[in-house]
Amino acid sequence: MRVYTEANMENLRARKLLVEWQTEGFLSDAQYQKLEQETVSELRATNLFLRLALFLFTVICVAAATGLFFLMFLHGASQQAATVLLLIFAAASYGAAEYAVSEFNFYHHGIEEALAVCSLGFLCAGLLSTFGRSLVSYHYSEFLVSSVGAAFSLWIWHRFGLWYAFLGAMIFAVILPADWTSSHVAQRILIVVFYAIGLFVIATIRSHHRVDYLAPTYSLAEAFLWLGIYLTLNLQIFAWDFPRGWFGAQASHEFSGPFYWITWVLIWCLPPVVLARGIAIKDRFIIAVGAVVGILTLVSNKPYLGWQRHTWDPMLLGIVLAGAAFFLRRWLAQGPDGVRYGFTAAPLSKKERGRLNTGSSAFGLLSPHPQPDSPDLPTRGGESGGGGAVRDF
Repeated sequence: MRVYTEANMENLRARKLLVEWQTEGFLSDAQYQKLEQETVSELRATNLFLRLALFLFTVICVAAATGLFFLMFLHGASQQAATVLLLIFAAASYGAAEYAVSEFNFYHHGIEEALAVCSLGFLCAGLLSTFGRSLVSYHYSEFLVSSVGAAFSLWIWHRFGLWYAFLGAMIFAVILPADWTSSHVAQRILIVVFYAIGLFVIATIRSHHRVDYLAPTYSLAEAFLWLGIYLTLNLQIFAWDFPRGWFGAQASHEFSGPFYWITWVLIWCLPPVVLARGIAIKDRFIIAVGAVVGILTLVSNKPYLGWQRHTWDPMLLGIVLAGAAFFLRRWLAQGPDGVRYGFTAAPLSKKERGRLNTGSSAFGLLSPHPQPDSPDLPTRGGESGGGGAVRDF
């Protein structure tokens, strides 16, 4: 039950591939024009910057219209009336998002995304306003909002294909266990169980979508779940106080000894598992997550063991990572035609080279640049604050 038809999505995906292939010189102009006529898509997409601008503009317009309506017609109104209107606004925003797609064929255009996100915000605000009047009902409303928010976020992800809606559902899932138990150990175990169930479901579903337009969607979702499981198990990354504080006391004081050391073992076991999974299915997102969690394990190992950290630790880590990258690149390059098991270190397209150049430029901007020393000014024994001023100056 997706809002976009399969034919339109496959044609849109094919047109993106055609543009890339023509840029690489794999297709002639005549071949490109012929294939372009066979892959007509009715969807209207836009570039990233305009998409962000339209998203922010729509959110501002919806927020301003809502505030103006409350100010003009509901000044001094009861909380019950405000709650009902918030739920009505949620339904209206979601209906407007559906209408924008069905009538104008917007695809990740920014406008329909902002309307869907606003509908989620109005729904959560309405539920909090309904049940959050007393301490008992507040805990109930917290559970209800997180449950409904997670379910509705998953629906938006499934319906509109918005990757950040899936991430929002994962964040809502973090809040759920806080209303079931006060034990931090139990809360983390429950979150890992939630993510593991989601991981099993996603891995099962994506096995039927290896080469179609849904492959990137499920790939990113699985990568998020692997990362979520790791961050939940690594007690040194976040000392969570669910759900009201992200940073708390030292992890070794909050958790029992057996659970603490079990998580230490698991954070060493997860990176090779994630990397093996990504390599087996040749998924770059999962491979990237495997590399990231491996680095996080190396970074958090000393705090786990209670060892003293030194100022040269980042330098040693950088040397290890650079050596590993050099060895892996040489090993791949020495394979037949520079390929081993379907992997190569050489960029295959101009798109990949552009990403590498962008990343290199970003790191160059972030790295510190030494400032040239200014030449010393002769003072010549100046007095009264004069920068070397003398009587004959």
